[in-house]
Amino acid sequence: MSRAVPAAAALAAALAAAAPAGAQAVNDYPTNARAEYVFACMATNGQTRDFLDRCSCAIDRIAEVLPYQDYVGAETILRMRQTTGERSGMFRSMPQLGEDVAELRRAEAEAEILCF
Repeated sequence: MSRAVPAAAALAAALAAAAPAGAQAVNDYPTNARAEYVFACMATNGQTRDFLDRCSCAIDRIAEVLPYQDYVGAETILRMRQTTGERSGMFRSMPQLGEDVAELRRAEAEAEILCF
């Protein structure tokens, strides 16, 4: 039994070494974030098995392009832009925030082409 632990550690080390330098983790999006995206996507497009597959594909593609922290930042900006008042104006007027959203929009467009 003690041999399994070193073997698993060696396998994990080998997989980490095989990854390209600077590559983002394959699954750095938490399950609840993926599920939230899929539920919202299905609510918009249809509650069918086909859209479950398509929406799951879309969040997987977005995750391949955009690190989770960037996704969270862009989603926060988009949600704040939908609110009213003084605070939301700040999120609409800052140009550097638009770059984060543009990156998310590009990832979403790529996902739409590949999955829908």
